[in-house]
Amino acid sequence: MKAFFCEQQMLHQPRQFMRLGRLCAPTDTPARAQALQTVLAARGVSVEAPPDYGRGPLHGVHSPDYLDFLEHAYPRWQALRASGMDPGDEVLPNLAPYYSGRLEHAERGPCPSGSVVAQAGYYLGDLSCPIGPHTWRSALRSTHSAVAAADWVAQNQGVAYALCRPSGHHAHRDRAGGFCYLNSSAAAAQRLLQTYGKIAILDVDAHHGDGTQQIFYQRPDVMTLSLHADPVGYYPFYTGHAHERGYGSGHGYNLNFPLAHGADDEAFLDALDNALVALRDYRPRALVLPLGFDTYKDDPISVLGLDIDAYRHIGERINGLGLPTVVVQEGGYLVDAIGPALDAFLQGMAQTVAH
Repeated sequence: MKAFFCEQQMLHQPRQFMRLGRLCAPTDTPARAQALQTVLAARGVSVEAPPDYGRGPLHGVHSPDYLDFLEHAYPRWQALRASGMDPGDEVLPNLAPYYSGRLEHAERGPCPSGSVVAQAGYYLGDLSCPIGPHTWRSALRSTHSAVAAADWVAQNQGVAYALCRPSGHHAHRDRAGGFCYLNSSAAAAQRLLQTYGKIAILDVDAHHGDGTQQIFYQRPDVMTLSLHADPVGYYPFYTGHAHERGYGSGHGYNLNFPLAHGADDEAFLDALDNALVALRDYRPRALVLPLGFDTYKDDPISVLGLDIDAYRHIGERINGLGLPTVVVQEGGYLVDAIGPALDAFLQGMAQTVAH
C-alpha cells in the first residue's frame, strides 16, 4: 500500500462550528491527521506528498463559480472592513437562498449576486464550514492527495490510501457542507475513470455521502453506495434514504443503506455484505472507499455503535473484492480512537484472501 498526504493540509484550523444552536469548538483538528500518520509510520506504509495539480482535477467535479468562491472568499471577506463593515474572523453565512434540494437539479448556476455575503449563503450549505486564511489551500491539497492516490492505483493496480483532511464527501458540485469543501472521493473517482471507465464508490462513513451522491446522481459510469446512520434524525437529514436510486441515465446506480441508530458491528457488516452484492453485480473495474471512523461507538458526533474490530472486518471485505482501490479518509473525531481504527482496517486489508 502507498499513502499520500501533504503537510499543507494541516493549515486549515477552523475556530468554530454550529451544533444544536451553539457555536462549538471544532472537531476537525490537525491532531486527527497526526494520529493517522503515526499509524502509517508504525506499519511501514510509505507516505508521499502529492504533486500540485492546481484546480484541473476538480473541473469534472465542482462548478467553476464555486471554485472561484472558495479560492477568493477569505480575502474578499476581510476586505469588507475597508467599507466600514465588521466581518468575523472566518467566512460564515448569515442567510441562505430558497433551494428545493431536488437531487435531479444538479446545476443551480452561479450566485446571482456579486456580494461575498450573498455568496457565502449560496455556496456554504451550513455553519460547519468556516473559511479561514488557509482553508482553500488545505482543501485543495487534500484533494490532491486523493488524485495522487488514484494516479498511483491506475499505474500499479494496487491499493493506495489518501489521508484527506479536511474531509470531502459532503461537498456538492457547488456547495460546501459538513466540514467538507472539496469532494476528494469524487475527484479520485473522476480520475480513475480515465483508466478504468467504470467505478464504484462505497462510502462507509457514519454520515450519508450526500455530496458524492449529488455529483454522480445522473451518471451510470460511477455507482455510488453509502452505508450510514438513518438520516431521518441525523445529518445530512434531507438525503440518504433508500428510495433515492439515481435519476435519468443514472437511475439504479445510487444505493443507500440507512442504519438504525445504535447499530452494532453485526448490523453494519450485514448491510455491508448486502451492498457488496450490488457492487459485484455492477462489475466496476476499480473502487473508491470513503472511509470514516465516526461510526465508532464513542465518537463525539456518531450515533452508531461499532467496535474497533469492525474496521478489521471492513478491511477484509474490501480486500476480498480484489479491485484496484483508492481509500479516502473521511470522518472520525475521537483522536484516541481513529489511530487504532485505521490500524485495524489495515490489518484487514493485509489478510490473504482465497479467490
